[in-house]
Amino acid sequence: MTYRYTTQENSIINSAIKILKHRVCESECMSGTRDVKQYCQLAIANEPDEWFCCMFLNNQNQLITFEKLFRGTVDHANVHPRVILRRALELNSAALILVHNHPSGSTTPSTSDINITKKLTTLLSEIDVRVLDHLIVTTSTVTSMADLSLLPA
Repeated sequence: MTYRYTTQENSIINSAIKILKHRVCESECMSGTRDVKQYCQLAIANEPDEWFCCMFLNNQNQLITFEKLFRGTVDHANVHPRVILRRALELNSAALILVHNHPSGSTTPSTSDINITKKLTTLLSEIDVRVLDHLIVTTSTVTSMADLSLLPA
């Protein structure tokens, strides 16, 4: 069963998200930092459904925007690569970090997670947009696919 935050807890979390977003926006390197992981965790870890999100970055790996792009069910979200590609072009993004939550509580990358990461990395590389990481988020932890060497070279 998923824990539901109280109104007071939601207010505290929203304040923490704002603080972390400021830290993330000021960060010089967006890949794998503690603040980025905490920001993503606070933003989507407690969602009852799976969300697939992107952190769009400029050429200096500074955050342009964090967007929730696809909402799924408790164990799957349909990801449409053309939407991510279009949004990266609209924002003039040079890099991005893929992010999604696992409501199940396990941050082990599934075969689908690995496959969509490969597909998006290949597609985005064709327009010179780098995929720096794919983070899998739960309320207790965040797993980096880059740290597990699961990003295509």
